[in-house]
Amino acid sequence: MSGQHQTINPATGEVIQTYEMMSDDKVRSLLAATHDAFQEWKKTDLDERGKILRAIAKQLRENKSSLVSLMTTEMGKPISQGGDEVELCAAICEYTADNADEMLADEERPLDGGRALVSYQPIGVILGIQPWNFPLYQVVRYSIANIMAGNTVLLKHAANVWGSALALEKIYRDAGLPENVFTVLLADHDQINELIEHKHVRGVTLTGSPRAGATVAAKAGECLKKTVLELGSNDAYLVLEDADIEKAVNTCVQARMYNNGETCVAAKRFIVVDSVYEQFRDSFVAQMSQVKYGDPTDQNTTLGPIARGDLRDTLHDLVSKSIEKGAKCLTGGKVPDGPGYFYPATVLEDLKPGMPAYDEELFGPVASLIRVKDEAEAIAVANDSRYGLGGGIFSKDEDRAITIARDLFDTGMVNINGYRLAQPQLPFGGVKDSGYGREHGGFGIKEFVNVKSVMIVDQ
Repeated sequence: MSGQHQTINPATGEVIQTYEMMSDDKVRSLLAATHDAFQEWKKTDLDERGKILRAIAKQLRENKSSLVSLMTTEMGKPISQGGDEVELCAAICEYTADNADEMLADEERPLDGGRALVSYQPIGVILGIQPWNFPLYQVVRYSIANIMAGNTVLLKHAANVWGSALALEKIYRDAGLPENVFTVLLADHDQINELIEHKHVRGVTLTGSPRAGATVAAKAGECLKKTVLELGSNDAYLVLEDADIEKAVNTCVQARMYNNGETCVAAKRFIVVDSVYEQFRDSFVAQMSQVKYGDPTDQNTTLGPIARGDLRDTLHDLVSKSIEKGAKCLTGGKVPDGPGYFYPATVLEDLKPGMPAYDEELFGPVASLIRVKDEAEAIAVANDSRYGLGGGIFSKDEDRAITIARDLFDTGMVNINGYRLAQPQLPFGGVKDSGYGREHGGFGIKEFVNVKSVMIVDQ
C-alpha cells in the first residue's frame, strides 16, 4: 500500500503538507529494524535511559514555540494552550526518569526453603495507535514509559497530525535516543492490522473511539497480545446543593471548552441538583454564550476550530438529533458560514436517556445540562453511562465528596472542586467502554513488561 496524504489546516481548510505513505515493504522493514533495536536497547541500564529522557524533556522545552505553532496549524489548538501540552510532556519524561529505579526495581518475596525475586523485564516492540487531539501528549504518554522500561516503540499517529509525529521523532533522536527505538509509521489501518499479527509486535496500545478499540483489541486478542485502551468518555460533573456555584460555573466552562472541547476527560454532562439548577444554568449559559470562536493563532482566542470537517459534521448531527428528540438548545447549535471547521459554544438542556447528548460522547464545545432532584439521583445519573473515564464533584463538604468519588463514582478518575488534566504522578485510565489499563503514575511503565518470578532454593 502506498500513496499520498494531505494534512489540512482546520481554521482555513488549506493544505499544510503532502506526505508519501509508506509501502507495505517499508512498514515491514521498519518493524524489523525496531525489533533489532530492541535487542540492544533492552541491555541499556536505567541511568542511561533516564539521561536520554531528561534530554528529550530539554529538547521539548527548547522547541516549544515551533511545536505549539505546529499543533495549532494541524489540529486547531488555541495557541495559548499548546505550551501547557509541551510542559506536560516534559514533566512526564522527567517524572519517569526520576522514578524508574523504584518503579522497576526487583522485589524480594518469601519462599519456603529459599528466597524469591519478582523482576520487571521488557518484552519487545510496542505498537501505539494514537489520536490527534493532543498531538504530542498522546504519544509521549505511552512511548516514554515503554522506552524507559526497555521496550522499543512504533507509532501510528492520526493522519491529520503527521507533522507532529515526525517532529517528535526528530526530537527523540536529537536527544540521543538510538535509531529505531522510536519509529513513526506513515501507514493506514490495513497495514497496522498486519503489524498486530506479526510476531515481533508484543503489545498494542490505542487511544480512540470504543469502535476502534474493540476492533484493535479483537485483532490483538486473536494473536494473544495484550492491549491497553483509552476510549473516551462523556464525563459527568455533579453540582450538589452546597456547591460554590460561582466556582462551579467558572470551572465547568473551562472544563468543557479547553482544547476546543476535544478532550477525552473534558466535562461533558453537568448534573445539577434541583435546588441550585436554575442558578447554575443561567450563569453557565451566560458564560458559554460569551465564548467566541476565532483564529487559533491569536493569543486571545479560547475556542478554535474542530480538527476536521467530518468531525464537525458528526458533532452537529448529534446536537441536531438531540434537539429532534426534545432537547432544548440554550445557546449555539448552528454551523457557522465561512472557511474552517468552526462550531460555536453550545448548551443543551432537558436531556434524557436516548438522546445523543445524554448517552454519547460529543467531541467538541457542547455541554449537556441534566437536572436531578437530589444527590442520590445525581450519582445514579452520573453512573448511567457506558463510559467511565473521568468525572467531577462540586461540594463544600469535602469529606462527603471524597466518599462519593472513592466509593460511588464508577470512573477511573474524579476531580473534586476543580478540573485537572493528566498528571505524571497519577494513574490515567477508565472503566467500562472507556477502556482498560493505566498510564502514568508508575502504572503505565508496567503495562508491557514481563513480570517474572525467580525462585532461588537454599543449597
